[in-house]
Amino acid sequence: MARHAQPKTPRRGVLFKAGLGVTAAGAAVLGAAAAAQAAAPGASVPLPVDSLTRTDAGAAGAGALAGVTHGLGPLTRLQLDPLAKTGVDPLANGIGTQVADFKPVGTDLVTGHLTEGGAVADLPVAGPLTQKLLP
Repeated sequence: MARHAQPKTPRRGVLFKAGLGVTAAGAAVLGAAAAAQAAAPGASVPLPVDSLTRTDAGAAGAGALAGVTHGLGPLTRLQLDPLAKTGVDPLANGIGTQVADFKPVGTDLVTGHLTEGGAVADLPVAGPLTQKLLP
């Protein structure tokens, strides 16, 4: 429908206002429930900061490092080129040349790992580095 032929009062505005009203009502109900739970007589009161024990920095660092390595480790196995092994992969178009008796040189040396569906761990230089840093 052309812009000039649209009705002056579209229904979409009414639905938008109704959605905002439902969202605001839900937020008010959830906020009231949270406040009522916080004001419950059996709720625990947080301790003052000076009564807390000291944090073991070594254990906290080891836990953070373990979380990062286990969180980022699977990323090294993800396929880098989403179009790999398809007929429309632009990196699969290689060009090469050979001069005299020297070894042929081409772009497939650089893009070959990616067009075969390789991940970061499969790359020649970055792969061993990521295997040392991330499990």
